[in-house]
Amino acid sequence: MDKLFILLQYLLPQQLLSRLTGWLAESRIPWLKNLLITRFAAHFNVDMSEAIEPDLRHFENFNAFFTRALKPDARPLAPAADALLSPADGAISQLGDITGGRLFQAKGHTYSVADLLAGDQLRAADFIGGSFVTVYLSPRDYHRVHMPIDGTLTAQTYVPGELFSVNQTTAANVPRLFARNERLICYFDTAVGPVAVVLVGAMIVAGIETVWGGQVAPPRGPQTLRFDNQSTPITLARGAEMGRFQLGSTVILLLPETAADWQPELQAASAVRQGQSLATLNLP
Repeated sequence: MDKLFILLQYLLPQQLLSRLTGWLAESRIPWLKNLLITRFAAHFNVDMSEAIEPDLRHFENFNAFFTRALKPDARPLAPAADALLSPADGAISQLGDITGGRLFQAKGHTYSVADLLAGDQLRAADFIGGSFVTVYLSPRDYHRVHMPIDGTLTAQTYVPGELFSVNQTTAANVPRLFARNERLICYFDTAVGPVAVVLVGAMIVAGIETVWGGQVAPPRGPQTLRFDNQSTPITLARGAEMGRFQLGSTVILLLPETAADWQPELQAASAVRQGQSLATLNLP
């Protein structure tokens, strides 16, 4: 069954499916958007008690439901000033050291930092010997992405690519999965050095948004925008929203060498919530 699932992903028209999904997710036709939302919420057992708007029929379209805001106290931040916060709800796919310039994906599969960062060797060098964590957001999860640490945005790179599913089955069977999929790489200057927050697209992900630029308009090829030369820097506090997925995917954090020590209880498949401590930062 797993082999069939992987084969279908290679054969299906990923971009066409995502565009169709995007149209459905933006539809405001009452009966259609209500059908999509109620069926989805029931199938994935979505907890609406945490949402500011708990009534499924009050959302203008599926995307508004999927990127729903939570009540202010729903995700308390870890109080320690040296805590690296989880950027999202989900489950840890992998975490650990970046060894030999490579990240562990799943049994038998690794991929390079440079490939993940669209071949940018200069920026990849910042993370050689560093550490990483990959957080998978399931369909039922809260899908806004928040800052793991205080940071000032220096650049972002959009990378067009494939749209494979990013669940554990695909991660275990598709080589270089996260370096092949569409992604938005956001670079921040922080107290522990450069930090990268990578938002990875997936099958039927209809879009990625940031709080500073809105919906990312995909160019024909990789595109880097610099923000370190602006008169007014874009600085975001730990726990502040930085972006969101319109349908689910994965967030990867890259940290420089000696920046943090992971919480010992965390491992692959550990459930995490946005705002909890993933690691202790080695602040200067």
